[in-house]
Amino acid sequence: MKVRLLIIEDHPAMIAGYKSILSFNKSGYDVEITATGDCAGAHKILTDPNPLIDFDVIFVDVILPADEQRKLYSGEDLAVLARKYLPHSKIIMLTSHTEAFVLYSLIKKVNPEGLLVKSDFSPEDLLTAFEEIIKGGEYRSDTVRKTMRDMLKSNAYFDSHNRKIIYLLSQGVKTKNMPAHLGLSISAIDKRKSVIKGFFGIEKGTDEDIINAARRNGFV
Repeated sequence: MKVRLLIIEDHPAMIAGYKSILSFNKSGYDVEITATGDCAGAHKILTDPNPLIDFDVIFVDVILPADEQRKLYSGEDLAVLARKYLPHSKIIMLTSHTEAFVLYSLIKKVNPEGLLVKSDFSPEDLLTAFEEIIKGGEYRSDTVRKTMRDMLKSNAYFDSHNRKIIYLLSQGVKTKNMPAHLGLSISAIDKRKSVIKGFFGIEKGTDEDIINAARRNGFV
C-alpha cells in the first residue's frame, strides 16, 4: 500500500531522519514523501487547486519560517489551512514546545490525529504513531497526555482568550498592544487578567507575577 506523505519541516536533517525511520515501518507501506521547509512553500502545496498528490498524512513542525504576506506564522496556522484544503489528510504535529498553553491550543484549533513532543519519542514511538494513525487511530506523546490531564483541572478559568493573554504576556507583549491580537478591549483584557490572578492566588501583582506563576505551574 502506498502512503503519500507531506513533511513540512525546515531542518533537512530532521526530514532525512523521518524518511529513514518510516522506511522501517512494519506494515510494509510504500511511503512516498514530498517535503517543504517554510510556510510559503507549504501554502503553495496545500492550496494548489490541481494537486498532483492527494496526501494521506501531513507531518507539520510547529516552528517554521513565516509567510508574512499571507499571515502564516507557524505550523499551527498551516495545519488549520490543511484542514480546510485537504480535509481527508491525517495531520501529525511535531513540536519542541512543552508549554501547556501551546499544546492545548494545537489540540483545540487543529485536533491533529497525532501530536508529539520531540523530546518524548523514540524512532519506535514515531513508527507506532504513524501506523496507528494510518489505521484510523490517534496518538499523543506522554507529555501531551499529562498536559491535557492537568489542563482539564483549570479549564473553567482558562478559555481561549485567557490562555492567549498568558502566552502573550510570556512573549513580552504589553496589555495596550493585546487588542490587536485578541479582538478584545483593554477593559475586557484587564478583567480577564484579574480572573487569572485570582486563579494563581495573586492578590496584588504585576504582569511579571502572572508570568512567574504560570511558569511555576508549567503553563508557559
